[in-house]
Amino acid sequence: MVFEAGHSLRSKLSALPKVELHRHLEGSLRLETLVEIARTHHLDLPSYDLETLRPLVQVVGGDSPDFSTYLEKFKLLRRFYATPELIARMVHECIADAAADNIKYLELRFNPVALSKFRGFELEQAMLWVTEAAEQAQRDHHVTVRLIVQIGRDESVFTARRIAEAAVAARHRGVVGLDLAGDETAYPATPFIEVFRWAKEQGLHITIHAGEVGPSANIRQAVEHMGAERIGHGVRAGEDPKLVQWLAEQGVTLEMCPTSNLHTGAVAGPSEHPLRRYLERGVRVTINTDDPGISSTTLTDEYLLAVQHMGMDLPAIQQTILYAAAAAFLPKDERGALVTWFEQVFAPL
Repeated sequence: MVFEAGHSLRSKLSALPKVELHRHLEGSLRLETLVEIARTHHLDLPSYDLETLRPLVQVVGGDSPDFSTYLEKFKLLRRFYATPELIARMVHECIADAAADNIKYLELRFNPVALSKFRGFELEQAMLWVTEAAEQAQRDHHVTVRLIVQIGRDESVFTARRIAEAAVAARHRGVVGLDLAGDETAYPATPFIEVFRWAKEQGLHITIHAGEVGPSANIRQAVEHMGAERIGHGVRAGEDPKLVQWLAEQGVTLEMCPTSNLHTGAVAGPSEHPLRRYLERGVRVTINTDDPGISSTTLTDEYLLAVQHMGMDLPAIQQTILYAAAAAFLPKDERGALVTWFEQVFAPL
């Protein structure tokens, strides 16, 4: 199928039913909501003006592509998790935005320490607020949502274990996975290996941020030693051609986030993004937003970028969606039903 230019292209991509596996709650906040919260709760901020606040929490023109600069945006965002009601609102708005983009199945990940530490909440309590809000939001917006709990690489092993135990205890509330994220160049994953092995033994699925800005060896470590079924980003897998082949053979799914990878400097430009090359080599590649609030993007925007600048076409986009459905952290029968539904929808196209 040949895409038409301009509005027709966006309309077709917007109309596609979608799956998203890699979206951070803390990076999905609406800017307008942040301004409202800042004014209502008198937060200590440099400004309550929307355009003055924007560059502090969102990538804007003139920002240099840099991983550390990107992570800095999250530090200010932590001030907005002021009450249980606000955390619930942010969850609800995030899921509403996903549903509006025609996402039918969403795995939303969140960092309970980030949500709780600034105001001194218990991380288990923050986790409960997120799960309750997600349960309600998916009913309100007719989208299936599952949750992934994130451990920051800069946390202690003690805290990581506490987070993992809380995640295991919340499996009946829609928590399906455990993630490791943060600066992989400064904080190795090795101290957390046993925590993730334990979590997997308890029935949680595992996804690890690896090979985003760190070396390709981090990817292999995540799969072989931590039990990762999926890799967050995996941009630098191509440093080792044998690793790319191995990922394809093992059926490891990559959760790739093109716009975010540009903003963090993980890739120099869209035409240099390895997504299409990996896909052509048989790697199970998916397309995601990562932090749609910080990067000012939607999943439709990500598909548009892939088509216009990365050489993708409609069948390739559909294949990434099918790969995402097949990699969902769901029981086998539910996952199979999800894949079948998307195959039936895509068949006429």
